[in-house]
Amino acid sequence: MALARSEDTGFRFYSMSTQIEAQKKQYYEMLERTQKGTMDVTNWLSWFLTCLDNAITGAQASLVRILEKSSTWEWVNGALQVNDRQKLVLNTFLDGNNSELSTSKYAKLTKCSLDTALRDIKQLVDVGVLESGPSGGRSTVYRLRSVPPARH
Repeated sequence: MALARSEDTGFRFYSMSTQIEAQKKQYYEMLERTQKGTMDVTNWLSWFLTCLDNAITGAQASLVRILEKSSTWEWVNGALQVNDRQKLVLNTFLDGNNSELSTSKYAKLTKCSLDTALRDIKQLVDVGVLESGPSGGRSTVYRLRSVPPARH
């Protein structure tokens, strides 16, 4: 609470409560050791500052993912009018839930035919949103391009 008050702002881009929840066991162990020990709070402060650092680092990583996702969508929307199936697949990629995609995975995820999946994927490959892996034919896998290509 003292940390929040010292920031003198209503905006916080990190969450100590989420970080403490993730380290709940260590939190209670450190709290108990500090309460049952001497009045020296050095170990508690060290643990707390490490926890704060982890919360800020996690927030930075989240911000990077959000900015990457936003810039990718800005580029995609400028290159192609994507349909709902393509949106679902691209969001799956952007949320980190998939690193590779085959036509059959696309069809299963979007509940469409293999022909429709192949057409959708071809559109995304043609504008450079997806790139195909080295294998061809039925074993072709596709990956999201990590950086949108430069426009000419």
